[in-house]
Amino acid sequence: MKYQAHETAIIDDGAIIGEGSRIWHWVHVCSGARIGGSVSLGQNVYVGNRAVIGNKCKIQNNVSIYDDVELEDGVFCGPSMVFTNVYNPRAYIERKCEYRKTLVKRGVTLGANCTVVCGVTIGEFAFVGSGAVVNRDIKPYALMVGVPARQVGWMSEYGERLPLPLNGEGEAVCPHTGKVYFLEGSSIRTE
Repeated sequence: MKYQAHETAIIDDGAIIGEGSRIWHWVHVCSGARIGGSVSLGQNVYVGNRAVIGNKCKIQNNVSIYDDVELEDGVFCGPSMVFTNVYNPRAYIERKCEYRKTLVKRGVTLGANCTVVCGVTIGEFAFVGSGAVVNRDIKPYALMVGVPARQVGWMSEYGERLPLPLNGEGEAVCPHTGKVYFLEGSSIRTE
């Protein structure tokens, strides 16, 4: 076995789990799940049949990665954050054929207790604050907070707020890495 799994974890036959991944207490990984290398699945995590998790992701306790949710490399899912996969669920009506794909791009942070409504794309290195509700696409590097989530700034790849306006022109340097970020209109470009 090229990954570590706690004895209470349930890993269904057919699941693909990359080398160096760690699976903690009471995790359930369904048979069709694809999980990259060096991933950490915290206590009580659920990974659905059509879920995809990239390399070096950290999924904290009590998170469910449902069918049609894809996390690219380096995504952080804070404790008890929520994904959905049906936009208008009803107990009496089966809507499995109506799942909406959710894509979380490389390097994104999803804060504790935030909710990601299905059918959105969250751009690279965006940062969603704790308790926020994401119900539309998010730009790369955007800092999002509130209900519904609204952009209040920009974040560096290192996880530092950049001193840039929401729109316009400008540049900022991450104090930790020296990387330069250029604001052009309403989007960020890096060197």
